[in-house]
Amino acid sequence: MNIKEKLKKVIIEDLNLEDVTPEEIGDDDPLFGDGLELDSLDAVELVVVLKKHFGVEIKDMTRGREVFASIQTLADFIQENMDA
Repeated sequence: MNIKEKLKKVIIEDLNLEDVTPEEIGDDDPLFGDGLELDSLDAVELVVVLKKHFGVEIKDMTRGREVFASIQTLADFIQENMDA
């Protein structure tokens, strides 16, 4: 399972998203707003998900806004920080 597939799976499971499958989440779909419609509480939970499942942390919330844009931006961030 690649990072994007795992991300989609853990986001659905850990954020208790109903009526959504990993296949329905596009890599470039927005996570907030018109995409998955996540909210600020979900953002806090995403920080925990990243630490728990991937061992990476977002310490700068300005950077976090960029990272949380889509599955692709999250996967890129994870890849960059797992290698660091």
